[in-house]
Amino acid sequence: MGRSDTNPRDTQTVALNALVWTLGDERRAERLVSLTGLTPADLRARLGEPAVLAACLAFLEGHEPDLLACADAIGATPEALVAARAALERAA
Repeated sequence: MGRSDTNPRDTQTVALNALVWTLGDERRAERLVSLTGLTPADLRARLGEPAVLAACLAFLEGHEPDLLACADAIGATPEALVAARAALERAA
């Protein structure tokens, strides 16, 4: 069962790990850029912004196989990724 009190540092770490995982696959990275409208320059310049991190997590949520694979790869649960996105959206 997940915690309801999300630590901002943990949330950002989860989101950054998910972003690194997403960008690790060229086709997935291209889809991220295409669907979010974020350019590689945007990602570099705005990496720590809650809105950018939330957009990456929302991208993963939009394709459940990626959400599940990412969660497994970074040692998180899909629910933790969804909770991190929600927390980042509130912080944006």
